[in-house]
Amino acid sequence: MTRPSRPLWDKGQAALDVAAQRFCAGDDVLLDRALLPHDLRASRAHVAGLARIGVLTDHESAQLIAGLDELAGLVARGAFILDDRFEDGHSAIEHFLGERLGEVGRKVHTGRSRNDQVLVAMRLYLREQLAALADRCLDLAAACLARADATTDLAMPGYTHLQRAVPTSFAALLAGHAEAQLDDVEVARAAARSLDACPLGTAAGHGVNLPLDRDGVARELGFSRVQVSPVNAQNSRGKHELLAVQALHQALLDLRRLAWDLSLFATAEFGFVRLPDAYTTGSSIMPNKRNPDVVELLRALPALAEGAMVELSALLSLPSGYHRDLQASKAPTLRAFERGLAGLALAPALVASLELDPARMRAAIDPALHATDRAIELATAGIPFRDAYQQVAAELHSTLQDRSPEHSLHARVSLGGAGNLGLDRLHARLAALRGD
Repeated sequence: MTRPSRPLWDKGQAALDVAAQRFCAGDDVLLDRALLPHDLRASRAHVAGLARIGVLTDHESAQLIAGLDELAGLVARGAFILDDRFEDGHSAIEHFLGERLGEVGRKVHTGRSRNDQVLVAMRLYLREQLAALADRCLDLAAACLARADATTDLAMPGYTHLQRAVPTSFAALLAGHAEAQLDDVEVARAAARSLDACPLGTAAGHGVNLPLDRDGVARELGFSRVQVSPVNAQNSRGKHELLAVQALHQALLDLRRLAWDLSLFATAEFGFVRLPDAYTTGSSIMPNKRNPDVVELLRALPALAEGAMVELSALLSLPSGYHRDLQASKAPTLRAFERGLAGLALAPALVASLELDPARMRAAIDPALHATDRAIELATAGIPFRDAYQQVAAELHSTLQDRSPEHSLHARVSLGGAGNLGLDRLHARLAALRGD
């Protein structure tokens, strides 16, 4: 394919300064590689819509759709890659069709602007990414629940302030992480519902003087509704990206907490878990070291999403209408989702392959950890809880020392078994969210 001689917006006047043009284009053509399949899909729907209102003949529509399908196939096979021959993905589509179809190819842009073209491509991308986010969270929840099912009798200390507090189970810890991920599924899907509106047909923010079949195009693209106001369509650019990244951020915050627990419990000082070698690296100088690099980089992921949120929210300090500033909303959004989803995809296998040390966990439950259980036992026998609390505090180094740790531990684990942990209810919620 030849290089376009002029950009789409060229009016035959003096060319833009080369350095200025390079600055304006930025990395757009590279970023658009992720958006190009969505841009092509939306272009196909737009062409079909133009045919329905008589702007294109059926023959012209068929030619354009065939050309778009050809380009989509080339992109899917890696035979066509966006590069610096083009200003952006939109330019590449129009140039490809122009070369293939001549005058007919140059009709593809009728009734639309690059503004609503990028809006709909990004909307389709975000919808896909949020669906992937929900799936990643479901996978991680399922992995945590599967491991919880197998560890309901594996006792360990429960911590507050990083101090040993009461006996609990490893299953209880995993159940907590599973439920958090199920909550994150709901957040991702709520964000997807919010942006499930088709902006195509709003042009540059003020519509066009054509009776575009916006509802038909929206249906073809799988949107539940159209974004009615052209002004709002433009004003929503960056806003919907921010909403999507916020949903990603919620899931990554919960992933970070899981990663922190694993990195902490994998230290020699705890020794409760051992990270599999496939998820650790070695030291370049210390032969004895295995480093938890994967877990530590999982902990860093929320920072990436937070940075994207700051960039996006800063861009939204604009008056109504399109402004070139909004081009800068692409990079942080794509970067956050690419890295964030990759990290979430690693977590289920990591949880499934953890090596556990039950003896170390049980040995960390010293008699003092049964103090709360003892106070509640006294309270259920009729002693006011505050009095029971004071009594147990006074007896801690005598009465509790005489109790059998094995007996107390067994009682606690029985209370914290699968039914008490709510694993059945969490499994049911997982199945409902999966649509099983």
